[in-house]
Amino acid sequence: MESNILKKFDFLLGDWKLEYRIPKTEFSDSGSDNGIGTFRKILSDTYVLFEYSTKSGGAAKGIFAWDEKIKAFRYWWFENSGNFSTATCNFINDSTLAMNWHDTLLVQTFVRDSQDRVILKMQHPDDKLGYKLILEVILTKNE
Repeated sequence: MESNILKKFDFLLGDWKLEYRIPKTEFSDSGSDNGIGTFRKILSDTYVLFEYSTKSGGAAKGIFAWDEKIKAFRYWWFENSGNFSTATCNFINDSTLAMNWHDTLLVQTFVRDSQDRVILKMQHPDDKLGYKLILEVILTKNE
């Protein structure tokens, strides 16, 4: 593995409070939820594990791994509902992780807003050649 490639995840590491904001779209009704999540390095700092659960009962685990062949991160995501998906992602700057979900047109970003706050946005292409928000999660450091 390229030395210190996982260091880019440092702004995401730790325990977080999660505030979900879901606008009404063709994918879902509007709604909200709260939860907790943790990002941590595992297996001799070879992977980053993201685990979360929500008050409504949702839970998932995701694993980020560097793929030296394509020079990008791979992501595997598993929900307690039985759903699973994969994405390819990379850092477009020191504060933004951009993800492209396979088998969908969804794109997702984790953007550091401040030392103790990250904003996750999931978006879908719209008919105006832009993207529309389908999910926003505010992550606040859990001290």
